This record gives sequence, C-alpha cells and structure tokens, in this order.
Amino acid sequence: MQAEFKLLVFDWDGTLMDSEAQIVGCMQSAMRDLDLEPLAEASIRDIIGLGLREALETLFPGSAADFQQQLVARYRHHFLSAGRLASPLFGGAEQTLRALHAQGYLLAVATGKGRPGLDKVLDETGLGPMFVASRCADETASKPDPRMLLELMSELDVSPEHTLMIGDTEYDMLMARNARVASLAVAYGVHARERLLQHQPLGCLEHITEMSPWLAARTAAWPGDGHDSKRENHYGR
Repeated sequence: MQAEFKLLVFDWDGTLMDSEAQIVGCMQSAMRDLDLEPLAEASIRDIIGLGLREALETLFPGSAADFQQQLVARYRHHFLSAGRLASPLFGGAEQTLRALHAQGYLLAVATGKGRPGLDKVLDETGLGPMFVASRCADETASKPDPRMLLELMSELDVSPEHTLMIGDTEYDMLMARNARVASLAVAYGVHARERLLQHQPLGCLEHITEMSPWLAARTAAWPGDGHDSKRENHYGR
C-alpha cells in the first residue's frame, strides 16, 4: 500500500538526541566567559530549537550585535570542544531511523543547530548516511519561519501533503503549519505536551519507538488518491 508520507523531517535536539542538559550547560558557560550572571535553566531550555541568534534575541532582547557575536562564539567554543562528551540519542532513536530508512522513507533534518554542530553529531552518532538532506539555522531562516521545510521539499521534489515534520517544540509545529505541512509532536523533549497540542499536530508520541507503528496505522487508513476534506482543512487549504 502506498504510504501517506514520503518525506520525514526530524528536528534534532530534544527529538532524536537528549542534548538539553548539554545545550543549557554550554550556554551558561558562555555567559560566565563574558562575566554575565547565568540565566535560569528554564529560560534557556525554552529557546532550544531556535537558531542561536534568534535564541539570544529572546534571552537578551535588544542586545547589540557585537555582544551576540561574542556569546555565539563562546557557546560554539564549548559545544564544539574536542573534549566534550557527546549527548546520547534517545533510546530507540537509531533503531527507529534505520527501520524507517529501510522502509523507503526519505529522512531529513531541520534543526536550530549550526552546520558545524549538526555535522559533528551526525559523525559522532554514525547517522549521517540515514539522511538525504538537512537544513541548519545558520544556512537559512530559523524556525518557525517555513524556509527550512520549503527548501528541503524543493530539493527532494516532495510536495507538502507528502511531508511530515517531527519535533518536540512549538517552533517545529509552527514551522510545519507555516509551510502547510503536517506535524507530529513528541512529548519527551523540551516543550510540554499541552503546549504542543495547541498547534494541532496529527499526534503526540510518548516515545520515539512509537513512530513506526503510528506511521503504519496512518498508511493502513490512508485513502490514497481519494478526496479527504479533513486533510485539506488541517493543512489550511
């Protein structure tokens, strides 16, 4: 049976990799480097998923460009440090990705990370070959702007109705809606389930290993080329 979705676009931090503590720690270290009082962990967690510059504008609204450049440089210094231990993938993430890849889905990444950071973790995890394309916040517009998804769909020649965005933050959900793409939330990451459900994802998973069964159920129920008004309404058409 033909699948409903062809392209699965994953957020990285908080969706595939349990990197929350590391991101918070690196940001607090960067602040200390500049003799700033580190912000509360909850404030930093809330901006995970945004590009670095957008995150800093949220944490330090109206701050000067040179200040942001310094903080970005110090954050990247700590995050890309050769002695840094890699954050773990969520349990079952690698197995899920390999299973989806074997089933013929196109897998991609849309992340608030910079390209050096994403390339580093793809190399560390050995998952680079699983993904046919990726977009980072230092290459295009940050979430929730739709450009990451629009560029990926254009590159891979996949239409919005056959694309699914998977993420753990409202920034992922909003980006999907802005790109007229369906979304699937995961409740084990940064933003709470209630916050994610406000953006009407197709579902909200408690564990990444639920994804293959969820997709299988969608495929079995999908009407194929038939008319489905609910799908059209969900995508805002």
